[in-house]
Amino acid sequence: MGFTIGGIRDLRPGSRRRGRAAESVTTVAEYTGLWGWDVVPGARATRGGGEVSCSCGAANCPSPGAHPLPCAPEVPAGSTLDEATAAWAELPGAAVLLPVGRSFDVLEVAEAAGRHALARLERMGLPLGPVALTPHGRALFFVAPGAAAGLPQLLYRMGWDDARLDLRGLGPGEHITAPPSDFAGLGPMRWLRPPALDADRPPQARLLLGTLAYVCHRSAEG
Repeated sequence: MGFTIGGIRDLRPGSRRRGRAAESVTTVAEYTGLWGWDVVPGARATRGGGEVSCSCGAANCPSPGAHPLPCAPEVPAGSTLDEATAAWAELPGAAVLLPVGRSFDVLEVAEAAGRHALARLERMGLPLGPVALTPHGRALFFVAPGAAAGLPQLLYRMGWDDARLDLRGLGPGEHITAPPSDFAGLGPMRWLRPPALDADRPPQARLLLGTLAYVCHRSAEG
C-alpha cells in the first residue's frame, strides 16, 4: 500500500538521525501521495532546564515547535516520494505539519472523551475519518472542511449551544502536527484511528458532533 511510516529502524551509531530524516520524508510522501494532504515543514521545540526553545530562532516564540517554518515551501498533495525527498532535503529536521481548512477541518476534544466517543461512533456504524492524539491529552477528529466555521450553528441546532463543552473546531489558517512528529517538545503525535483510503473524504461534522457533544458533557458532569 505504497509507503510505510517508520520503515527505517537502523539504530547503528550515526544512523539514528538519518533514520529520523528518512522517516519524515516517507511520512510526507505517504500523506501527500496516499491521503491527498498538503504538508508544511514545521519548527521543532527542545526542552532543557525547564526552558523551551524553538528552532525558528525567536526568543519569545508563542508556539514553540508547533508552527510552520517561515518561508519554507509546502509540499502539495499528490507529490511523489522523489518530490518529498527533494523538498525535505533542505529541512531534514522539520516537523510534519498539516494545514487545516483545506482537505479537512478538526474537532478537538479531551483524549478520554475522544476515545469514548470513537467507540460509540464505531458501534453506531457511522462514517469516520482519521483521529490523532496529542502528547498532552487531546483527540483530533478529522471532519469535512467548513466544520469550524459552522460549529456554533450546528451546536445551536442540536441544542448544545448553552452547554459547557470542552470541544472546539480548528479551521483555515491553523495547522496540526502530524504523527509521528514531536509536538512542541512534549512528545510524538499518535494515531488513535489511522488514515484509510477514504481519508481524502472525511465525514461531515454533523454526523459526529452529537456524540462528541454528549460525551464531552457527560465527562464534565463526572
